[in-house]
Amino acid sequence: MKEDNGKVAIVTGGGSGIGKASALALLEEGYSVVISGRREDPLSQTVKESGESSKIFGITCDVGNPDSVKNLFKKTIDKFGRLDVLFNNAGGGAPKKLIEELTYEDWQNVVDANLTGTFLCSQEAIKIMKSQDPMGGRIINNGSISAYAPRPDSAPYTATKHGVSGLTKSISLDGRKYNIACSQIDIGNAATPMTERMKKGVPQANGSTIVEPTFDVNHVAEVVVNISNFPLETNVQFITIMATKMPYIGRG
Repeated sequence: MKEDNGKVAIVTGGGSGIGKASALALLEEGYSVVISGRREDPLSQTVKESGESSKIFGITCDVGNPDSVKNLFKKTIDKFGRLDVLFNNAGGGAPKKLIEELTYEDWQNVVDANLTGTFLCSQEAIKIMKSQDPMGGRIINNGSISAYAPRPDSAPYTATKHGVSGLTKSISLDGRKYNIACSQIDIGNAATPMTERMKKGVPQANGSTIVEPTFDVNHVAEVVVNISNFPLETNVQFITIMATKMPYIGRG
């Protein structure tokens, strides 16, 4: 583990999958890290696995709830005094249904987690980053291959990830005057509990079902660390990391 680099990161959805891998990689790189999630047990387990309890801190948070988000950022500042990196990673999808059978609740739950949550967390981060000394920071949004191309029966998830792309661009533009950079990582088939189902076959646009390849989630964490370590005069605007042979490029 590297020496403390004096920088502080928040990773939402940090108790499992991409968020957990990224939080542990940032910790290894010398960051102080706050992880959030709706359930306390996965956060506690991640902190325990890190073996570095003084520099990693878990806070329960529902990113779609404004008061819960405000509490996350207030406690981060109370604990560490500043914020250099926010990784907006929390999110999820709706039950797999035909678009005409989705309920309003199905839709709204995904919008709250993926889009509203990214907005609320970014808003609180910007308030802190524009006011601290030295001013500035970096926001990294978890997009998806679905920010470009939908899977069958994925309207809420796809729509919100397209929305995240627009939000990424707006934050990049509006954050310039505060020395705030904003990036988006579009991830395809990282091996996490969320992609376990791909081993059994995933429905395709042509009606078939095929097993899709995945890749080591730690490679996503490496990208998060690399972007975080760039000086603020440099930004990775959009980057796609995916399983090389997953169906996306072309027609397969």
